[in-house]
Amino acid sequence: MALIRADPETRLLAFGCNTTPYNNAKVFEKNFKAALEAVVEDVVLSGFATKSVVEGTDQADSVYALAQCRKDKSSADCANCINVATKQIAICNNVIGGRAIYDGCFVHFESFNFYNMYTDDGNKQVCGDANTTTANSLSASARNLISDLCTATPRIRDFFAAQTRQGPSNTTIYGLASCMRSLQRDSCEKCLTVAQENINKCFPLSEGRAVDAGCYLRYDTKPFFPSNVTIDFSPRGKKARSTVSIIIGVVGGVFILGLITCLLFFRKKIMRSSLKRADIEGATELRGPEDFDFKILKKATNDFDQANKLGEGGFGEVFKGTLKSGKVVAVKKLTLGHSARAISEFESEVRLISNVHHRNLVRLVGCCRQGQERLLIYEYMPNTSLDRILFGKNKRLLSWKERFNIILGTARGLAYLHEEFHVCIIHRDIKSSNILLDNNFQAKIADFGLARLLPNDKTHVSTRFAGTLGYTAPEYANRGQLTEKADTYSFGVVVLEIVSGRKTIDLKQPPHMQYLLQWVWSLYEDNKVLEVVECEKEMEGYSEEEVLRVINLALLCIQASIRQRPSMSEVVTILLSNDEIEFQKLLQPSFVDMGNKANGQCSNSGTSSSQSNATITESLNAL
Repeated sequence: MALIRADPETRLLAFGCNTTPYNNAKVFEKNFKAALEAVVEDVVLSGFATKSVVEGTDQADSVYALAQCRKDKSSADCANCINVATKQIAICNNVIGGRAIYDGCFVHFESFNFYNMYTDDGNKQVCGDANTTTANSLSASARNLISDLCTATPRIRDFFAAQTRQGPSNTTIYGLASCMRSLQRDSCEKCLTVAQENINKCFPLSEGRAVDAGCYLRYDTKPFFPSNVTIDFSPRGKKARSTVSIIIGVVGGVFILGLITCLLFFRKKIMRSSLKRADIEGATELRGPEDFDFKILKKATNDFDQANKLGEGGFGEVFKGTLKSGKVVAVKKLTLGHSARAISEFESEVRLISNVHHRNLVRLVGCCRQGQERLLIYEYMPNTSLDRILFGKNKRLLSWKERFNIILGTARGLAYLHEEFHVCIIHRDIKSSNILLDNNFQAKIADFGLARLLPNDKTHVSTRFAGTLGYTAPEYANRGQLTEKADTYSFGVVVLEIVSGRKTIDLKQPPHMQYLLQWVWSLYEDNKVLEVVECEKEMEGYSEEEVLRVINLALLCIQASIRQRPSMSEVVTILLSNDEIEFQKLLQPSFVDMGNKANGQCSNSGTSSSQSNATITESLNAL
């Protein structure tokens, strides 16, 4: 996992300004500066950002801005490229739009929402000026590489793919394709189709590029990206399957799929006929959440008696309830607004989470709408929440295997929400009290269905903060910037709580141990990080090697740079790997400065993003 820095590549490939002048210079210039400042700040942290500022009475006064760095670029290289692009885009200072495309980054602004624009008249190829001695053979290899990249990229997360291909006379061909992360998959495919037609005009030259409003395509016989970003999507084995084999496979697959469909149909029919009408809880597993009558829930919880109260969080109180059938459930009384929008959001969220099924997520049994009341009914977790096991009055010393399984289960649940469900769901409030435990101490994440969904641009500035101090990523707590990596940060904090048996903030501890992250980092710097482990001599199944890996992983999750934090699927892979993991060099994480928490100030580490941003800010101030 070593960090490799590639060339920042600030070669200007395409530039243009919209020829339409704006109407209200004062309003538009103010909106333009605000939008550009926001994307410039955020793109260095996450590689992609959008910002819309729609203040003013006229739609033409609105400004939509987008910035993206190539995914293989380091934060410093991204900042360098964006700094150059910002100065270039400043030339478009009296019109309603402009775009600058470089090898390493892209900046675009307009007075309308262009985020799903994938092509325009400005698409073109930028070719090299040198042939190779084996031009025809190289062209064939490069064409195949470009074709594979254009096919694979729209199907890959973040629309980025890089690969090398062996050409003639031991020549290596390097290829890369990328789409704007604001696009939909079909728009990415369409953009790369145009780009492929353009770049084909560069053969048999040894290098070529194609640029468009929504994508970037490049090949070269010289390396231009780090080797650790390549993706292997070539056919397995020495030879690709023949056309006949593919046809046979497709026909066979269709036949098998048809057979399975028939079997599932008859199985479902048999199961339906065998269900008793009175077994309503069983029926909900087939048809989704049940609509509960408020009177039934009131009776099940003994009129929401405080003796049945399981807990209370940001979304409302939770009560234990026993249905007439004897089934025990958890009833959450939501604290929502009474506006039409709040009711609509409740309806859409219930429809969404009714389809979320994973062994590490608390299952929604049903819901209830009664006047202004909105209730959700979940499966009941007998071992309550993780925070009560770790810190409560009846705390229990967990074995290392139990701790590890809770960590792994939580990671799997988040990976499903982020990457495996049909839309990306960001939890926003991962903490030990939102991780519930079943009879076998298997982790199940709660409250995930109450988070807002990540919009199509995958990164945005949220105007509604929903988090808990001590667990919340600094970029979200301080600027409202929300990505999946905010959950990764919170997960890292929870992991350290599980390993140490200590709260993230505990003012009852000695001063140097009151804030868990700072304390763990100080031990890490002194090579004494194992001292953080709770009762290691008494912990059953304690493994020093495994514990060290988990602590290093937790520190990686809370790194200041969003790009350095792993995705949750990568976290799962690391946890399950039997091989020795070589972690990249860890930098001091960002913490919300508890001494200035009222002001939301952030104590930062030592990466160069803030220093790099200083130069960018100077450019913006000159606009």
